[in-house]
Amino acid sequence: MNKNKLLLGLFLGTTISLTSCGDDGDDPGISISEPATYVFTRDGESTVSFSGQTTRILMAEEIIDALKESDLVDAETVIDAMFAHVEGANDFEDASLNTSDKSVRSKTAASSDFFSANTAEAAAVKEDFDAWIAAQVMEVFPVWDTEATAGVAGQIQEAGGGSIRYINAKGLEYNQAFNKGLIGALMADQILNNYVSTSVLDAGTNKEDNDAGTVADGKSYTNMEHKWDEAYGYAYGTAASTASPNATVGADDSFLNKYIGRVKGDEDFAGIAADIYNAFKLGRAAIVAGDYTTRDTQADIIREKISTVIAVRAVYYLQQGKATIGSDNGAAFHDLSEGYGFIYSLQFTRQPGTSMPYFTRTEVEGMIEDLMAGNGFWDVTATKLDEISNEIAAKFSFTVEQAGS
Repeated sequence: MNKNKLLLGLFLGTTISLTSCGDDGDDPGISISEPATYVFTRDGESTVSFSGQTTRILMAEEIIDALKESDLVDAETVIDAMFAHVEGANDFEDASLNTSDKSVRSKTAASSDFFSANTAEAAAVKEDFDAWIAAQVMEVFPVWDTEATAGVAGQIQEAGGGSIRYINAKGLEYNQAFNKGLIGALMADQILNNYVSTSVLDAGTNKEDNDAGTVADGKSYTNMEHKWDEAYGYAYGTAASTASPNATVGADDSFLNKYIGRVKGDEDFAGIAADIYNAFKLGRAAIVAGDYTTRDTQADIIREKISTVIAVRAVYYLQQGKATIGSDNGAAFHDLSEGYGFIYSLQFTRQPGTSMPYFTRTEVEGMIEDLMAGNGFWDVTATKLDEISNEIAAKFSFTVEQAGS
């Protein structure tokens, strides 16, 4: 019995117990007790670490705030620098972020499975985000106080004195495209196609080191444990309690965490937040136990559930936009802009048990082209929004009606 298996006794709680008889070199008969919280220790010291993911989430929060500052001097240069932060540059209000060697842009469309051998597509995705920054500054900031009309960028107010939205000539809020697009291109891509992938978890001597309980140089964790934790950090890195984050899920950041919470709040998907959290916990316990079959099963659960969150919100916002298009275009265009970003994020989802997304980049580009045809949101019809909604829902185990309400 290796050192890791002995550490199982440190887990808190035994809500689920299972036995693995894996075919991947696992030890038949390993029994894993699911921990009550995401707390793992070695020799009395925590082995959980995801500070880099927390840093990138906080950087991304400041970037989306800057995309709404129309009076920002030299805005495109400033926001570009925030996106591609260089260690030591004074890019953020939070001084601790300025000392970091992390950046959001470097991890956008940067997963091992989808982009390590597809650098052209990775570059194209990064260029999309660069283009949204440039367009917000060049097209929208100069007409911040101009009333928008079909074919003319500017502002549009929601009915009844509601929020003012700032849109391009086709009705799109670039800041929403950037925000929701980053949920896929950064958070989902790094979780689903990088850190829970065998290409990353088992890289080099990770499996042998994990079996032997050999920790990374100067650290309390093995490399494999740390990779799994980094995936966890993109979902819960800013949670009020990172050990038990579901009490506040939905309120901890503006990205994936927020929308896990939103989908959890829909009674049709009520258990999804618990499913994601439990899979992260059990997968981490399986790594400690050296049970890689159970680990990979939990990775597939994470892939399915997080992909579902993105798809549900894409359909939800298309249907919400459909409900007010023509009667309250301010509200409709805001919903459709969020839907645009979630559709964009579909290319980073992952079908469990495969190396494929639920929708390819080409398919996503087709849906966005349909959405933005002619004068974009000013012209889009309820029929077209239903067509796209049905196309998305058909790839998942939910209906448009379930997601759209």
